[in-house]
Amino acid sequence: MDNNLKKALDACEQMISEGSTTFYKAFGFLPSPRKEAVYVIYAFCRMIDDAVDEPHRSPYTLDELEQSFRQLDQASGHFIWPALRWLFAAFEVKPEPFIRQMEGQRLDYLLTRYETLEQLEQYSYLVAGTVGEMLLPVLHDAPDEQVTRSGIWLGKAMQIVNIVRDVGEDKMKGRRYVPLELMRKHGYTEAMWERGEVNLQWRSLMGELSELARLWFAKGLADLEQYPRTSGFCVELAARMYEAILEDAAQHHYDVYSRRSYVSAYSKMTIMKRLALRHGMGAVLAKAKTGIAVS
Repeated sequence: MDNNLKKALDACEQMISEGSTTFYKAFGFLPSPRKEAVYVIYAFCRMIDDAVDEPHRSPYTLDELEQSFRQLDQASGHFIWPALRWLFAAFEVKPEPFIRQMEGQRLDYLLTRYETLEQLEQYSYLVAGTVGEMLLPVLHDAPDEQVTRSGIWLGKAMQIVNIVRDVGEDKMKGRRYVPLELMRKHGYTEAMWERGEVNLQWRSLMGELSELARLWFAKGLADLEQYPRTSGFCVELAARMYEAILEDAAQHHYDVYSRRSYVSAYSKMTIMKRLALRHGMGAVLAKAKTGIAVS
């Protein structure tokens, strides 16, 4: 491998290791080059997200990212461009989900308060279901339409977890992803949301949103047996660790205004050991027994 390309791939790995320990640990069990490809996809999606949410730390605006992506053969000036060129050469990854991902992130400039569950599902597809579409050609040797649909459901489920977890942070940015339609159903008013009020209505509302995420997780994991064994293990490991955020939120009565829900290293280790047994991943269990932490 060319030394410059290796540096670019190492930089992508550094981004995921710093940005998401859950995904880094879960997909770190993949063999090369699948593992490196996941890191590249994460790094670019992180850059798209940062361009919108943290423009002060982003080397590009969203428009600049899209322009360079559409002219990828000529793009230069950042490690992500040779890394993406390698990704597209090494795997049958399509450019369209990346474009749709940027379209979804651009919605954050235009739509800050959601009215319906239909709007929320479309947004969840654009910013997260598309990630499933990006990853499938990397994780699966020949994904068909059914497997692709499952990957999209999984991405959308993870986005609902993000929405539950980040209610307080999003509120500070002036964003309300929790649909007004669902708030009205549970008798939770916009004034309550403005005050960050955690009451019976809020807990009922968050419980329904969490159940929706669990339903989508179930749909997303329905076709795991069609993946290569290690890929299937990694996908379920990432999903179950993420899904566990909902349990932490529920245990704290959905007080997601003042605290950020998370999953402890011990809980992640427990999930990993259980799934390693079920997937027949003995090497993973061997590492766990040596005390290697998953955080």
